[in-house]
Amino acid sequence: MSRPNDDLKPIPRHIAMIMDGNGRWAKERGLPRTEGHRAGAETVRRVVECCGEIGVEFLTLYAFSSENWKRPKREVEALMKLLEIFLRGELPLMMKQNVRLQAIGRLHDLPQSCQNELHRCIEATSQNTGLTLILALSYGGREEIIDGVKSLLRSIEGGHLDKAMIDVEMFGKHLYTRYYPDPDLLIRTSGEVRLSNFLLWQVSYTEFYITEKLWPDFSKEDLKTAIRAFHQRHRRFGGV
Repeated sequence: MSRPNDDLKPIPRHIAMIMDGNGRWAKERGLPRTEGHRAGAETVRRVVECCGEIGVEFLTLYAFSSENWKRPKREVEALMKLLEIFLRGELPLMMKQNVRLQAIGRLHDLPQSCQNELHRCIEATSQNTGLTLILALSYGGREEIIDGVKSLLRSIEGGHLDKAMIDVEMFGKHLYTRYYPDPDLLIRTSGEVRLSNFLLWQVSYTEFYITEKLWPDFSKEDLKTAIRAFHQRHRRFGGV
């Protein structure tokens, strides 16, 4: 007898998501963009819960890009405040659901109050053993690669690394994502077909799934549909 979600197995170990469409969702309803971001935060809760239920090990969410700092000051301030509220409000649920929170990006660019709340949640959830939720904040794929090169150079200059040792695996150890496996599946909402400077190094062999759904409308069933589509792909990794 089959069990619920048997058709989702094997579960992708790591899913990455570009959460696009909050602003358009709000505009379609005659609402301020900030309301779209609030609705998007509810979707984050649904997706995190679903990933935990079906056994995803890692979930990386593109929460705030390095380019997002160019948005109007009022919107950026609202996003930072929403991030603080989200972290503070979701911590009890993360503890209940055994979620471990992590973050990647140039986190020092965040307001100090956001940094404090983020570090508090990371520390509080550090012993949890379920889903690892990775928030990409003030993150850019090109910036990550540049920071990785700088890290390599520091290691060479400090005498800790011979440049002859540099290869793909070694370079990966100097990226923000060095503690996590590369994504198996990348999901982007709102129908846009581009990476937008997200995980440029890590998605070399990742399967992409694009949906027209705007992020606030993305449901648990939409996530499962994406995983079912993932299972239709033949991942050759350069082979035959």
